Amino acid sequence: MKASLIRILVVDDHTLFREGVNAIFSTVPDVQVVGEASNGVEAVSLANSTRPDVILMDIQMPQLNGIEATRQILHTRPKIGIIVLTMYEDDDSVFAAMRAGARGYILKGADQEELLRAVRAVASGEALFGPAIATRMMNYFSSPKAETAPDVFPELTEREGEVLDLIASGSNNAHIAGQLSISPKTVRNHVSNIFNKLQVADRSQAIIKARQKGLGDKELGV
Repeated sequence: MKASLIRILVVDDHTLFREGVNAIFSTVPDVQVVGEASNGVEAVSLANSTRPDVILMDIQMPQLNGIEATRQILHTRPKIGIIVLTMYEDDDSVFAAMRAGARGYILKGADQEELLRAVRAVASGEALFGPAIATRMMNYFSSPKAETAPDVFPELTEREGEVLDLIASGSNNAHIAGQLSISPKTVRNHVSNIFNKLQVADRSQAIIKARQKGLGDKELGV
């Protein structure tokens, strides 16, 4: 086996999509698909057993979503380069993937050349985001930003701040889980921590306290 061979793990819950990615890489001499997973749990297991150089990771999957799978994989194998390959291009998904440690974010409509460029870049230690995603990132960082929850409540972590902002917007736990690509149980844990740190007894008190600091002015997503 050549030393330059890039070993790929493909993670997606749609069989036809995995087969399509396999077909693309089968014609590329320096890339080899070493495994396929249909959910995040399988991805974590196969990342340990196949030790790929790069993982192509979907976001919305059963059992364990791609964001949480990315966190778990990089916790034990930080040298693996993970590229999120998904239909979702909203800011929440993009930045959740970045915070989880993904080094690439490509939309499923990308052509073969863009996909291969991302794989080779990430395999060599670089980060690469598709043109559409790069534009969104530039717009995000160049636009004026309101204060975040950790700015006004420094006792909160960044993630707890995101949860509090959504609580103050009127989101229930199920909506928060979907927005942040985390499990309902994780949301409940964050909510409990927020109540303790802000010294409030319930959700209503947390909303009042957050709104007094200017949080919760986002419109709920559909």
